[in-house]
Amino acid sequence: MLLTPPYTFLYRQASPEEAFFKFLYMERVTVYVDGFNFYYGLKRQKTVDKDWKKFYWIDFVKLFEHFLGEKQILQKVVYFTATPLNIQKSSRQSALLNANKLINGSRFEVIKGKYYDKHIICPYCQAAINKPEEKRTDVNVSVQMLGDCALNKTDIIVLVSADSDLVPPLDFIKRHFFDKKIKIYFPPNGFSSDLNNFLKNNKGKIVKLENNKVKFLNSIMPDVVSKDDKTYTIPEKWKI
Repeated sequence: MLLTPPYTFLYRQASPEEAFFKFLYMERVTVYVDGFNFYYGLKRQKTVDKDWKKFYWIDFVKLFEHFLGEKQILQKVVYFTATPLNIQKSSRQSALLNANKLINGSRFEVIKGKYYDKHIICPYCQAAINKPEEKRTDVNVSVQMLGDCALNKTDIIVLVSADSDLVPPLDFIKRHFFDKKIKIYFPPNGFSSDLNNFLKNNKGKIVKLENNKVKFLNSIMPDVVSKDDKTYTIPEKWKI
């Protein structure tokens, strides 16, 4: 039997020997962050508590390490987003993501969808206008979670989203990868009845991130992040 750290099983159904080795090793946790949900959740929470503006400039790996249980290790945070069409917004997003990559290396991965201009009719003036719409995020999240389970790259899935479209892939994982655990963290000020009911039906509990302010406070990055001759600075608009 071949084992590689923390451990890798060659077959889906573990033998008693494999189960024993699994007990001895740390469980691998992978966090899948719906960036659109997370960012706009922070914006909504900021209207309730202005302190939450501090958390735009957050170290994602450090944040989710605060949620780990005993004998768990954070394998990776995978952040799903799309590059905003607005240049200023795109610049701020790039600073945040690049700072996280600089600090965390391969433990922080970004998977991007796209923004497209959606043509709609204004309900007030009846004029034709373009509205940016994010595409592919839910598909990208689904494919990544399913792929990581099929390739046995993780033991615990943590989904950070309030998007009910992600119930089907979670249900598939629950039915076909019975050895994988599923957790759902709702972004600040976000909630989905469908995701909540999915966990209830599977005897799980959701986590509301707005109830974990201290963990956020302990995960804020320095205003200037430097390493290997690279430097990223918190955007002026995000400074308190």
